Amino acid sequence: MPLSTAAAGCELSSSTVEATVRDVLAYAAGIGDTCDAVFDDARSGGVAAPPSYCVSLEWPVVSRGRGSELLGGEPHELRRGVHASQDSHFHRPIRPGDSLTTRGRYVGIRSTRAGVLLTTRLDTVDGKGRPVTTSWSRSIFRGVDTTGPNAETEPAPETPRLSWNGNGRQRSEIFVPRGMPHVYTECARIWNPIHTEREVALAAGLPDIILHGTATWALAGREVLRAHGGGDPLRLRRLHGRFSAMVIPGTTIAVEHAPAGEAEDGGRLVAFRVLNAEGQEAVSQGVAVVT
Repeated sequence: MPLSTAAAGCELSSSTVEATVRDVLAYAAGIGDTCDAVFDDARSGGVAAPPSYCVSLEWPVVSRGRGSELLGGEPHELRRGVHASQDSHFHRPIRPGDSLTTRGRYVGIRSTRAGVLLTTRLDTVDGKGRPVTTSWSRSIFRGVDTTGPNAETEPAPETPRLSWNGNGRQRSEIFVPRGMPHVYTECARIWNPIHTEREVALAAGLPDIILHGTATWALAGREVLRAHGGGDPLRLRRLHGRFSAMVIPGTTIAVEHAPAGEAEDGGRLVAFRVLNAEGQEAVSQGVAVVT
């Protein structure tokens, strides 16, 4: 059964959680971020969550949406959905004790040569309704068709194409332990068996279990923030990346990043990408905005 483009504009079930010290520290540990600002809860002023923690809040909304009748499609077709890109805008830091509500809606559904491209807008607000994070998440349902014309109810923000001119480029190499997908799954509370169960991954046509796209994206954000923002989670305003190739655990990835000018809001643009062990771009078109 094709996916229905009439689902564009539909609201998803919301999710409300209270961020705890345990949650924030576990997520930071899951991406290997042990800088004081996100890991030392005894420090003056306490800790803030790594900005990429927002995906832990968004996952329940996204996963429930796929289990609803909004999109149509058969269960085996919905299981073909893979995360294609993440563009998160950070309005204020998340701290333990925050009551956070995340709401989502489908804002674009269209047919592509690869399958159905679904764009979801996710808004996280605090207990007083103030914006915390706004994300645009794109998924591709490979080999699946649509019914109805392509639909878009709200355009996603434009992403600047940043040039790599070689000035100030830095490179960080990160070994991805074999068990990192399992640790990240539990610390981020984002579960898909292709990341942790090799039998399932092989049955899906993958060469092995693969690291979550959001984990690779978070590692890149960690390195960008360390190099260009002093590791301060309050200084990251945007993190965009397209998930282009697989990362197999037990290998080494490389994060390349460089200053790329000024953003429209006065922040500093940083271009980045992540290369897997084969030299392929696991995360491409990376854009960060740091204050």
